[in-house]
Amino acid sequence: MIMTIKYQLFKAIVVAGTLVLAPISYANPDQHKGIDIIVNINDANAEQLDKLLVGIGPDKAENIIQYRIKYGKFAAADDLAKVKGIGISTVDKNRNRIKL
Repeated sequence: MIMTIKYQLFKAIVVAGTLVLAPISYANPDQHKGIDIIVNINDANAEQLDKLLVGIGPDKAENIIQYRIKYGKFAAADDLAKVKGIGISTVDKNRNRIKL
């Protein structure tokens, strides 16, 4: 009886852990891995930025658009790190995709 309770508890923990961790493993996957993607960050619309750049969701894509409207075109890829919510690590992940 005690063994059955421990086994059921173990199963419950495994299931709970799977449910908690599964969304993390699928968060913002690079669905274009292995494909050469080039994105002109000065011309791309929010949907293109969201779909084609790694780590850029709809909110960050909109921040990029707003930054462009306020400050003009980006002069270098590193300038993307000036946008709210985007750090240099995100720029580095996308460096081979960014075109000016």
